[in-house]
This record gives sequence, structure tokens and C-alpha cells, in this order.
Amino acid sequence: MTSYMVAMATTIQISTDLLEELKKRKMHIKESYEEVIWDLLEDTMELSKETLKNIKEAEKDIKAGRVHTLEEVKKELGL
Repeated sequence: MTSYMVAMATTIQISTDLLEELKKRKMHIKESYEEVIWDLLEDTMELSKETLKNIKEAEKDIKAGRVHTLEEVKKELGL
């Protein structure tokens, strides 16, 4: 089965401030705003995957008893 991506375009309304921020994020002058937006979305997707991984690891630590209360940490640090 072959899938084809159909190129469609739409216009969106953004503020001048947002446009300036998008311009700052361009890696090169010919980079499209679509590419800039996709890069931003990709960054948040990766962060989400990393965050989920960290949560799972933290849950394992809690179940295994590898946690310390704030008071225990303060006492160990002499605070």
C-alpha cells in the first residue's frame, strides 16, 4: 500500500510578535515558516517522550523505595 501526501495550503492569522519570533527561529533565510513550526512541534513531542520515560523511572524508584523525604535530605546535607 502506497500513501501519497497531498500538498494543501491554508492561511493563518498570527500576531506581529509571533511572526518576529518565528523569524528568529529560522535556521536559514529560505527556511519556510512551516518548517520552523514542524521543528517546534517535533521538539515538544520529543520532550513529551522523555518526560514520560522519566516518570516511569521515578515510579519504579518509588516502588523500590529509592526515595528520600525533604527532611532526610536536609539532615544529610546539614541544613
